[in-house]
Amino acid sequence: MHKLVFENQEDWLDARVGKITGSRLSSIIIKRGTEHKKGFYELIAERLAIPRDDERPMDRGHRLEEESIKRFEKETGKNVDTTLVIWVREDNASIAVSPDGSIDDDTEAVESKSLSSASHIEAYLKKEIPSEYDEQVIQYFIVNDKLTKLHFCFYDPSLMVKQFFYITVTRGEIQEKIEKYLEFQRKTLEEIEKIVSDLTF
Repeated sequence: MHKLVFENQEDWLDARVGKITGSRLSSIIIKRGTEHKKGFYELIAERLAIPRDDERPMDRGHRLEEESIKRFEKETGKNVDTTLVIWVREDNASIAVSPDGSIDDDTEAVESKSLSSASHIEAYLKKEIPSEYDEQVIQYFIVNDKLTKLHFCFYDPSLMVKQFFYITVTRGEIQEKIEKYLEFQRKTLEEIEKIVSDLTF
């Protein structure tokens, strides 16, 4: 065993970065299946990222959205309209989505995320959008019937490599879910309208 001695807690904390410690082992070790856990991606991110400040994730996401979309435009040659809008379904204004950007008369859209470095690296290595955004992706297509593609962008300027990439989802890939989730929303809204009506009359 080699012992590292530190003069202060800040240096001690810095030295733990990128290492599997006792408190981190549970987020690394695989007990069922073979898929890596979040700690695996955190270790990779710590070795590739510049330390961040304490900015809240949502504030960071809004701040970096413009940079992310500019990177997308540069890589694709597409012009993105970033006018602040909300899209609503023509047949039901209660079904809506707020696009980060749109292209070609709203037939394509852009959604930008600036996730934690670990989540960014995980999405890049798996080449898939994190499951917690499945419904958001589907909602774009539910709201806009003429939407053919959603470009889901990932941007993390604190990383030294792979700061930006995007994954494109097409309507055909998720058509079954679009129909299922639209029907679910319609039924839910009908139920809500009935309850509101019963309570107000």
